[in-house]
Amino acid sequence: MMFSEDKVSHITHLLLEGIKKDKLARLLVDEIKILREIKGIINSEIKLDAEIDVIVRRKLDSYAKKIIESSSEWNVLYQKFFKEELKNKRR
Repeated sequence: MMFSEDKVSHITHLLLEGIKKDKLARLLVDEIKILREIKGIINSEIKLDAEIDVIVRRKLDSYAKKIIESSSEWNVLYQKFFKEELKNKRR
């Protein structure tokens, strides 16, 4: 799923405000640096999910028996393969 730059920025600000409001951490560095770091993490995760999506779809397309996208079988296999790939990428 792709997010616009505005959405990522909005989510970033919400996260920072939540951290400050709930006093989850003492912010000892510049808030701009923190916002950039949060935005970088979000963008990295979005990119990783997109890469894994491509891998999983290729894997499902390679089956001799064609599985209809969005069918219950396809959804179960997609989730299974996605979790496996995510686990492998995070090692």
